Amino acid sequence: MKTIGLIGGAVWVSTVEYYRLINQETNKRLGGSFSARCLVHSFNFQEILSFQEKNDTDSIYTMIHNAAINLIHSGADGIALCANTMHKYAERLKSEINVPIIHIAEATARVVKQAGFSKVGLLGTKYTMEMDFYTRVLQNFGILTLVPEKFDRVFINDIIYNELVNEKFNEESRTGYLKIIDRLKRQGAQGIILGCTEIPLLIQQEHTDIPLFNTLEIHASAIVDFALNEKGK
Repeated sequence: MKTIGLIGGAVWVSTVEYYRLINQETNKRLGGSFSARCLVHSFNFQEILSFQEKNDTDSIYTMIHNAAINLIHSGADGIALCANTMHKYAERLKSEINVPIIHIAEATARVVKQAGFSKVGLLGTKYTMEMDFYTRVLQNFGILTLVPEKFDRVFINDIIYNELVNEKFNEESRTGYLKIIDRLKRQGAQGIILGCTEIPLLIQQEHTDIPLFNTLEIHASAIVDFALNEKGK
């Protein structure tokens, strides 16, 4: 079994879910009292927010890079960035470290393709929805991505940063998200990627009839695939 270095704490709320799901999936596959070999680096999210407000992406990358190096020095055989948005730095990080990165968008694209879908809606932070680091990966798998209109993107982003990261899950916010999902469905989306690892804590499959792709669960499963030398399913 490989040791996974989890760079979490971009928001601790979802990092807890990563740790739980990775260990549960490992035990499910191996049985007995098996659990995952994990190393976790958790950030103070307020520091990241402060850099974001100043558009200081270099300082954020330095935090991520240093965390990865420390995890590798501690024995990590692979690195997982426990947030969709942090993958804007994945390509650069991959070129500067000597272990693999288990990429959340690649893992998600494989699952979408296996479902037979070629057009999906994407919800996430404004960075994930508006930059191309995520949609470009999906495009490489032959998947067309629909993103919400600007007003909806602002709403989605505000709910993430003002509520979800602080464990606030409001019915009004859920209703707003579901309306956006319905608009994407009417535009032809065959499924919806929950492209922020906090969104699945608010929106679950029971809330809508369109297929949802929970990137936290998908990523956790891919991490276990890597740790156990299994091919992605």
